[in-house]
Amino acid sequence: MEFIHDVKVLVTGGAGFIGSNLTDALLALGNDVTVLDNFSTGKRENLAHLAGNPAFTLIEGDIRDMETCRRAVAGKDFVFHEAALGSVPRSIKDPMTSTAVNILGFVNMLYASQEAGIKRFVYAASSSTYGDSKALPKVEDRIGKPLSPYAITKYVNELYAGNFHDLYGIDTIGLRYFNVFGRRQDPFGAYAAVIPKFVIALLKHEAPVINGDGSYSRDFTYVDNVIQANLRAMSVQDPAALNQVYNVAFGERTTLNELYSALRTNLAQFDPAIAAIEPKYGPNRAGDIPHSLASIDKAKNLLGYAPEFSASAGLKQAAEWYFKNLGDR
Repeated sequence: MEFIHDVKVLVTGGAGFIGSNLTDALLALGNDVTVLDNFSTGKRENLAHLAGNPAFTLIEGDIRDMETCRRAVAGKDFVFHEAALGSVPRSIKDPMTSTAVNILGFVNMLYASQEAGIKRFVYAASSSTYGDSKALPKVEDRIGKPLSPYAITKYVNELYAGNFHDLYGIDTIGLRYFNVFGRRQDPFGAYAAVIPKFVIALLKHEAPVINGDGSYSRDFTYVDNVIQANLRAMSVQDPAALNQVYNVAFGERTTLNELYSALRTNLAQFDPAIAAIEPKYGPNRAGDIPHSLASIDKAKNLLGYAPEFSASAGLKQAAEWYFKNLGDR
């Protein structure tokens, strides 16, 4: 599949970890890219290298404001909706803000997009939608009861996307991300994800805390696999592939203990003292499911998705990036 290029694209949340990597990929294909971000979690430094690029435009604004959304989508061909307040614990502590951003903001963007005649609306869905379903691997049409406000918001997004296609004809594709990691994922702050949290502790020669006994497992997905899935979602021409939701993962399980061991080994190549650091163990985290593993057959068959990075290969890349960029912090 040849990726679409030379079009006008909006990336919401484009200053974030995934959004900024996606922005780079879209610009590299020769597209004109506008980023909408309010910098509540996104980082200006993630976009600093794009200053002066004539194909790049930044709009600082909030998806909860409808007029800002309308201004951002004007004249665009495609929308990638990455903006959201992530984190299960954050949503448990503050469900109101997560709901406002993840549902109201989503509907604002979706409605503004259909008003503007956007060709396709590709949005970040979440593996949290599977909730308490114990079935492995996770298959798109079998979900459980959501276990957190965050999970509910991401499922509601899928319902709205399907409904808006039926009512207004806008084409959408939802990508259920599974534990994405890689360059630019923020290790700081109260709601940092597990991999950057482990990394920053190890770089400081501190013992990271593993929630539970380390046997919980996840389908850790390197960011370049996610970028590929987004580009394929924008470019696919088969009508059967549209208005669907897809798992985006690698299709392998890694326990937290295995994850820690791999990160320690990779970082120790740059700082041998890290090899001796043992983790601490704490209580399981509220709202967490024990195991997650994706079936990626649907994405392979309908989008042509072919992930290039296993968790192991991605962790090597991520460890090198973190050491080069954060090794002195």
